[in-house]
Amino acid sequence: MMDPAAKQKVIYITYLIAALEITWMFLQFSITPYLARRLGFDTIWFGYLQTTVGVIQLLGGPIYGRFADIFGARAALSVSCVASVFYFLLLTVADSPFMLFVHKLPAVFMHALPGAQMVVADLSEKEKRADALGKLGLCFGIGMIAGSSLGGTLSTRFGERFAASFGAAGSFVSLMLVLNFIPKQTKTQTTPESDEKGSSKSVFNMGEITRLMKFPGVAKTFTVKIISGLPTGIFQVMFSIIAMNFFQLKAEQNGYLMAYFGIVQMVIQGAVIGRLTSRYSENSLLLLSVGVSSLVGLAQAMMTSVFQFCFIVIPMMFSLSVFNVITDSMLTKSVSPADTGTMLGLCASVQSLLRTVGPTFGGFLYETYGVPSFGYIQCIINAGVFGLLLTTGGRSQTHRP
Repeated sequence: MMDPAAKQKVIYITYLIAALEITWMFLQFSITPYLARRLGFDTIWFGYLQTTVGVIQLLGGPIYGRFADIFGARAALSVSCVASVFYFLLLTVADSPFMLFVHKLPAVFMHALPGAQMVVADLSEKEKRADALGKLGLCFGIGMIAGSSLGGTLSTRFGERFAASFGAAGSFVSLMLVLNFIPKQTKTQTTPESDEKGSSKSVFNMGEITRLMKFPGVAKTFTVKIISGLPTGIFQVMFSIIAMNFFQLKAEQNGYLMAYFGIVQMVIQGAVIGRLTSRYSENSLLLLSVGVSSLVGLAQAMMTSVFQFCFIVIPMMFSLSVFNVITDSMLTKSVSPADTGTMLGLCASVQSLLRTVGPTFGGFLYETYGVPSFGYIQCIINAGVFGLLLTTGGRSQTHRP
């Protein structure tokens, strides 16, 4: 049993690792769209590339979570960091469309953020979990700022290959931090029920993974997470194309815009979410985030310039941050402590599912109806989800040992 001070130290180091891994992720986001365009990709083929990543991570997410529950946090985060190193090394030699697809394969194991969420969920108290997970969003904001600015600057001044090599070196630094500071196992409590139900030690036991859907409140929250998150996921996946073609931004300018996203998210995650979770119920905050998301969609449908979009970003990041933190917190509280890794792996798969269907559907919408279509769809879908949540009510129940 770890003492509170030791737990807090591990959580802080986990925050650092998460910030670094998000930095390398956004560094890659600043490289790939421009490299793909140089290799002859159009909007549709870039959508296929993004779909490939979504499918790969959709398959890997639940298995990664199960792996983390069985073998521990250190092993899971180490696998993610090693995969990230190979991911960037393959990107450095991607000189053809085929190699650009091949370099995405290690993404099946790249789930550093769910791994970090598992550590934080395991070591934090239930009543403080939403706030602790929200702080990971602060790390996400830091990584978004650093990675976007760094990726845009490095790729513009030194080329995509140098920027990718920098990402590989950075992922190796993250691996060293994991091996030296993250304990082998962070689970601090188990229950007879979870031991009995989670007795199978097979990483690929899909029955153990799908079993979590039967816990009270899980299926409902998951459905909301998928349906409400779909329009936002499509917009996020297509944003690099929107920035390049609709806003006419260069790589370095796009990096500065992503850095602005990060600053907004840092303020929301660091100064707003903690206060909200201490004053209002998770159910109320879920309603708020879905309602704001609907209004954001309407604003996106009417925007015509990047200047207007910069104002829309504030409520957009607010609704997105609150929605993700609250749904993740609700879902991890709904299962036993022994299953938090698997549950967070499933949460990551929701994002991967959105990235799977988003690029193809988003590419079609962009080419056929233009950028406003993303906003109208987000407005209508989230308004519908808001109405359903308002009429059905009810709280998701947490797991009772």
